[in-house]
Amino acid sequence: MRVATWNINSVRIRLGVIKSFVDQYQPDILCLQEIKTEAENFPHAALDNMGFKHRLVRGEKSYNGVAILSKVPLEISDQLTFVNGQARHISARISNGMELHNFYVPAGGDIADPEINSKFDMKLKYMEEVANWFQHNRKASDRIILLGDINVAPGKYDVWSHRQLLDIVSHTYMEKYYFRKILNSLNFIDAVREFVPHHEKLYSWWSYRNKDWKLSNKGRRLDHILITEPLKPYLTNYDIFKSGRDLASTSDHVPVIIDLQR
Repeated sequence: MRVATWNINSVRIRLGVIKSFVDQYQPDILCLQEIKTEAENFPHAALDNMGFKHRLVRGEKSYNGVAILSKVPLEISDQLTFVNGQARHISARISNGMELHNFYVPAGGDIADPEINSKFDMKLKYMEEVANWFQHNRKASDRIILLGDINVAPGKYDVWSHRQLLDIVSHTYMEKYYFRKILNSLNFIDAVREFVPHHEKLYSWWSYRNKDWKLSNKGRRLDHILITEPLKPYLTNYDIFKSGRDLASTSDHVPVIIDLQR
């Protein structure tokens, strides 16, 4: 089973890049964040034609929104609101007994101080509530995938410059602390880092401001796939669709992919 996550930054205007990715990688499940549309305006027909016969969508007008697209049957599990009530989470149970949680964590604004930046304060509270929810509502023995745009680059080599970004939102001590709380809630495993050592640079996002993103390579790893221990024996491969950043009118994020034995 191939599972992918992608902050698509508006699903309706990115259908061409989604098709390019799907044609090349053929994911069984594709989780999207920041779909930026209400559920009733979601492009169901186009995604049905790409093979995703099963779809769960939680959207809102112009902002946020998450979706799970699947070639295998889904049963909706939860739509959690946490701090702000926005459409930032949706989860599904799959017929093989696995539960998948798709998150779009708030970005947090520009100032890394919760006392003067309400967006950053909300981000930290959101992550704390996510960690607490898993700790109290699920068990480490459950077969769970937690994925999405978590908007945190947790490791030294998940950013282009650890030293220069220590006080920049997405790589601050506070955000990394709450990311670890989420990891520790069910002893989640960072699936991609099972294949790529922690001392190697790894990114999934490059700013639109970098006109030649490949040359500067000032990226961050903001998109994650976490799995519980029972799924680790089934983890066989990973990929990051880095060349997707070159597609015309694409997102500033690229898909992150894992393969699991069925």
